[in-house]
Amino acid sequence: MSRLFVVMLLATLGFALPVRAAGEDRPSGIHIRDITTIEGVRDNPLMGYGVVVGLNRTGDSQQTVFSTQTLANLLQRMGVQVPATSVRVNNMAAVFVTGTLPPFARPGMKIDITVSSAGDAKSLAGGLLLMTPLKAADGTVYAVAQGPLTLGGYSAGSNGNVKVINHLTVGRVPEGGIIERDTAVSLANMTSLSLLLHDPDFTAASNIAAAINKELGKEAAHVVDSRRVDIVGIPQGLSAVPELMARIGNLLVEVQPPAKVVVNERTGTVVMGGSVTLGACSILHGNLAIEISTQYQVSQPTPLSTGGQTTVVPDTQVHASEAPAQLIQLKEGATVEDLVKGLQTIGATARDVVSILQAIKAAGALEADLEVL
Repeated sequence: MSRLFVVMLLATLGFALPVRAAGEDRPSGIHIRDITTIEGVRDNPLMGYGVVVGLNRTGDSQQTVFSTQTLANLLQRMGVQVPATSVRVNNMAAVFVTGTLPPFARPGMKIDITVSSAGDAKSLAGGLLLMTPLKAADGTVYAVAQGPLTLGGYSAGSNGNVKVINHLTVGRVPEGGIIERDTAVSLANMTSLSLLLHDPDFTAASNIAAAINKELGKEAAHVVDSRRVDIVGIPQGLSAVPELMARIGNLLVEVQPPAKVVVNERTGTVVMGGSVTLGACSILHGNLAIEISTQYQVSQPTPLSTGGQTTVVPDTQVHASEAPAQLIQLKEGATVEDLVKGLQTIGATARDVVSILQAIKAAGALEADLEVL
């Protein structure tokens, strides 16, 4: 049966098909779970010190003292007595191992770890990380890491001609860490919790509390400040809090992005939000270039002259050129698009834009926070 025939049959029988009208937008807003976190439910960094073995003569050199001491101590624990001064470490490297302990971690869960060289190793390619305990800030071991490294790069060449792809002294071990200690927080006895906003905003906090109260049908959520919303009156039970978070996490709230301009002077990168507006101002931009060059010429005496000397005489030339000033006029309420088009018209570079934005902010015509990285 063809699809056209089915549609005509349903229309004949009087069934209305759901059709999205032209220009009809999807529900606007951002999910609460995307802009908040639960207080106390967070990641924790882990760190450990270990060794990578199996390198092809790209490990630490003999001058890296702690690498030789680490290998000597490791061999002593294995029952091999070797003086640290006689140990060569070309095929091993001392490394720091880092990872992240996720919330509600249980013993046996696996995490990804990052391995970074601590000495002067040239490459960790092909290396194997030996068993390394990972500790948190309290000094307790929460995980153990071990496994072969993946670098995503290589180095090839000889006699000084070397081609290097990506960074060779930092690698990863996917699922190379195993959780050894239970860090899960019990939610069964919680009768209240707090939602923390990623970005402080009183309007967003009020919208979140209003959406939660509307969904629950009672005044359970209260705004504490621009970053915190408390939820009280949660019934006790093993699944009460998870069911509540699953219920309110999908709620949509309206969030107004802050007016901010982020500037990176080192790279000349400028990122401006769409809500940034400018006051009435005039921008006068011009370039002055001064070039000084010195050439040395040799002055020799004439033939058959007496008392003459050969000297080096500097010939200095100074050339100054100044480009004509370019003028941009912006009216009250001008947008970022207007500013960018104006700057492109006068041929301003990214670094020129950085200086111009700082000047506009100093003049009080930039209605946004200017953050310089």
